[in-house]
Amino acid sequence: MKKSLFTLFACCITGMQLFAQTQHSCCSMPATQEFAMLGKDKSFGASHLAPLPFNYESPKGKMITLACDDKKDAGAFEIKSEKPTQNYLFVFQEWWGLNDYIKQEAEKLQNELGDVTVIALDLYDGNVATTPEEAGKYMGEAKEERIRAIIKAAIDYAGKDAKIQTLGWCFGGGWSLQASIMLGKQGTGCVMYYGMPEKDVQKLKTISAPVLGLFAGQDNWITKEIVGAFEKNMKDNKKEVTVQEFDAQHAFANPSNPKYDKASAEVAHKMALEFLKKHL
Repeated sequence: MKKSLFTLFACCITGMQLFAQTQHSCCSMPATQEFAMLGKDKSFGASHLAPLPFNYESPKGKMITLACDDKKDAGAFEIKSEKPTQNYLFVFQEWWGLNDYIKQEAEKLQNELGDVTVIALDLYDGNVATTPEEAGKYMGEAKEERIRAIIKAAIDYAGKDAKIQTLGWCFGGGWSLQASIMLGKQGTGCVMYYGMPEKDVQKLKTISAPVLGLFAGQDNWITKEIVGAFEKNMKDNKKEVTVQEFDAQHAFANPSNPKYDKASAEVAHKMALEFLKKHL
C-alpha cells in the first residue's frame, strides 16, 4: 500500500514538473517564432481575406540586391531621397510578402517624408502570396536566421553613419521592432502596426529607438494583455514608447484587405508620419 501511494505521489510530482516545463517553454518562446506559428492557425488565416488585385508601376523606386553574410543575396525595393541623405526608413511587409501594395506604401512614405531613403525589404526571397494558405506557408517557413541576415545586409548597405527608422505591419510589425533592437544606437524610430511585441525584457533593454505601437483593440492574437505587458516592460526600463489601440480588427490598415478600415488607417498613418518626422 505504501509503495502504491509513493508511486502515485511520484507520478503526480513528475506530471506537475512536465506541466511547468511546458508552460515555461510556451511563455519563453521567442516573439518571432510565436508569430510565425500563427501561419498554421486556421482562424488567423481566415481573418485575412485574399488581397484585392493590384498592379503598381513605380515612378521612382526600383529593386536592388543586398549582399547577405549567409552568401545568399536578398532583394529590396528602394526609393532614394532626391538629395544625398543619411536618413533611412526600413519598411517591413505584411504576411503576404513584398507585393505592390507594400511598394506603393513605401513610395508614399518617401514622398511624405522627403529627406529619407526608403527600403522595403523582401523577407520571403521573392515569394508573394495571393491566398491566406500561401501566406501562412511562407510566414511559417521563414527562418529567423535568414531574416536577420537580410536586415543586417540592409544595415550594411545604408552604412555605419546612417540614421535608420523602421516601420512594418503584421508579420512585418514584429520585425520592425526586432530590426530596431538590432540597430542599437543607429535606430532612431520604430513604428509597429499590430505586430508581435518582444517579451524578453533583456532584449528590450538594448533598444535605443523610441517606439510607436499601433494596435487593434479587437485583435484576437496580439491581445490587449500582450500589448499592455509590452508597454509596461518598456516603461519600466525607461524606454520611450507610445501605444495607441484602435477600435478595429487585426490588419485594419492594410489597403489590400477588403475589410480595410479607412478611418482608423488614416488616423494611424497620420500618427506614424508625425512620429517619423519628429525622429528623423
